[in-house]
Amino acid sequence: MKERIAIISGYRSAMGKAGGVFKNLTAHDLGSRVAKEVLIRSNIDASLIDEVIIGNVSQPAEAANIARVIALKAGVPENVPAFTVHRNCASGMEAITSAASKINNGEAEIILAGGVESMSNIPLMFNKKMEGFFGNLMRSRKLSQKIATFLSFRPSFLAPIIGLKQGLTDPISGLMMGSTAENIANDFKISRQEQDKFALESHKKATKAIESGIFAEEIIPIYNDDKKSAMIDEDEGVRKKQSIKDLEKLKPYFDRISGSVTVGNSSQVTDGAAFVLLMSEQVAKKLQKQYDFEILGYLTDFAYAGMDPSRMGLGPVFATKKLFDKTGKKLDQMDLIEINEAFAAQVIGCKKAFADKEFCKKNFNMSEPFGKIDDKILNVNGGGVALGHPVGMSGTRIIIHALRELKRRKKKTALATLCVGGGQGGACLLELK
Repeated sequence: MKERIAIISGYRSAMGKAGGVFKNLTAHDLGSRVAKEVLIRSNIDASLIDEVIIGNVSQPAEAANIARVIALKAGVPENVPAFTVHRNCASGMEAITSAASKINNGEAEIILAGGVESMSNIPLMFNKKMEGFFGNLMRSRKLSQKIATFLSFRPSFLAPIIGLKQGLTDPISGLMMGSTAENIANDFKISRQEQDKFALESHKKATKAIESGIFAEEIIPIYNDDKKSAMIDEDEGVRKKQSIKDLEKLKPYFDRISGSVTVGNSSQVTDGAAFVLLMSEQVAKKLQKQYDFEILGYLTDFAYAGMDPSRMGLGPVFATKKLFDKTGKKLDQMDLIEINEAFAAQVIGCKKAFADKEFCKKNFNMSEPFGKIDDKILNVNGGGVALGHPVGMSGTRIIIHALRELKRRKKKTALATLCVGGGQGGACLLELK
C-alpha cells in the first residue's frame, strides 16, 4: 500500500452463543450499540467520518444494507454513506481492507469499519412445497378452490429449510464446512487426539485471558435486550472447566462413521460485533493531538487468495503466500500470529502446510517451506473454538486482538489470517509502530 493505515479505537462486543445471551438482539441492534460506543471512545467527531463499511454474512431481510442501518442508529450523520461487504468468514476483514484501499486511493480520509453477525437470528425458511401451497391458496378465488388447496396440505410441507445449515454448506463442493475440515484431517493425518488437545488449549488460554482481564480491554459491555435485562461483558462460550475427557466423549458430527471433527473441536456458532476507525498514518498523527485518541497500530498490507473449496481451511496458507510475496516478509519475522479457529483440524492443517516442503513445492513452487509456527506466538489467548466465530465479525476481531496483544508484549509485527468458506483465504500484516 502507498501508506500504512492507522487503526483507532478497536473494540468488540462479548460473543454470545447462538440462542444465548444476545438472542433477542438483531444484528443491527448488536452492531449499532458497539459502533456507537467505539465512536464515543475514539473522541473523534462523527461528522468527520467519510464512509461506513461493515461486513455481514446473513444479511437480515428487515435491514437491507445493514451497514447503513447500523451507521444511522449509531449516530453517524445521515450525509455519510455506508455499504455492506460480504466475503463469508472474511467479511469483517474485507470491511477493513476495503476501507484501507479507499483511503490509499484518496477517496476518503476517515472510515468506520468492522463486522457483525447474529447467528441466533439466521432464519428458518419454508420449503418449495409450502411455498407452492401458499401460492395456490393466494390464487384461489372460489370457496371450492380454497377447500381443494387446504386438502392438498401435507405435514411434510412444514419441514423447514435451515438457513444456518445452508449458509455453512459450499454449493460448489456440496460439503458442509466441517466436512472440509475432515478432508484436511485426512490429508495431513491429523488425529482426533490432536484436535481435542488443541480445543482444550483454546479454552484454557481463553479462560486465562478472561481471568487476567485481557479480553476486558477490548470488550464493550452492552445490554442484551431493550429491557436492559443484563449487561454482557464476557464471552459466553468459553468453558472454564473444559476437560479432555469431556471432549473425548463427543461423537464425530460431520462424518459419523470414521470422522474426527466434533462440535467440541469446532468453532462455536455465535453472535458478535467489532469495529475500528481507520485513517492514513499521516492523518492519524495530525488529528491525534487534537482528539487525543490512541493509535492501536497499523495495517501495512493485505492479500486474499482462492483455492480448492473442499479444503477451504487451508486458505490462510495461500493468502499468506500472496501477502509475503507483496511485502517481502517471512514467517519467522512474525512476533504474533492469529489464525482464526474455524476448526482445530483446520488450524493444525495450516501449521503443517506452512512447514511441509512437498505442499509448498506443489502449490507455490517453493524450494523450501515457509517454516514452522511456534505455538508460543499462535492464538496466544485462544480463538474461535473457545470464543466462537460470528462469521461476519471474526476478521475484525482477530485484527483488533493481534494489535492489542502486540502492545501488551511490546512486540512489533503480527499476521492475522483466516480461512473463508467457498475456498479463499485472507491475510493482514499488522505493525504496532
